[in-house]
Amino acid sequence: MKTVYFIQAILLALLFAGCGSDSGKEQANAQPAPPQGLSEWQLEHGIGPITSEVTLEAVNVELAQQGQALFDVKCAPCHKVDERYIGPPLGGVVKRRTPEYIMNMMLNPDEMVKKHPEAQKLLAKYLAPMTYQNVSEADARALLEFLRTQADVVPKPE
Repeated sequence: MKTVYFIQAILLALLFAGCGSDSGKEQANAQPAPPQGLSEWQLEHGIGPITSEVTLEAVNVELAQQGQALFDVKCAPCHKVDERYIGPPLGGVVKRRTPEYIMNMMLNPDEMVKKHPEAQKLLAKYLAPMTYQNVSEADARALLEFLRTQADVVPKPE
């Protein structure tokens, strides 16, 4: 009788051992899913109408001047170049973010704040969502060109 129980115990142990899976190995090798279903492109370049790479050449001074005029009207109420204000300082932003990300943030701030992890971090830090300023793609490109002229501005520490 003891032999029957012993054999049953061994068979049961073998059954459990054989039913194990390699899920631990699969999970270790699996690539983490992008946050909130975003593509790799969207994680790096933002969510919005800019869906292909923006080609940058030497700074276009005339376009940068147009961008500065737009900045003074649409951006300066919340942003400074060299210091924190209502929103983050924008000096050097072109060194921290891709041109496409910057333009998508200008063109699609609502969806960026709702879905993009970096925009959500900014919202958590500054506690004020960026408002839609009704800028066109041409306006966003001019603003980007102005921000490129501010690439070497180092914001004051917070």
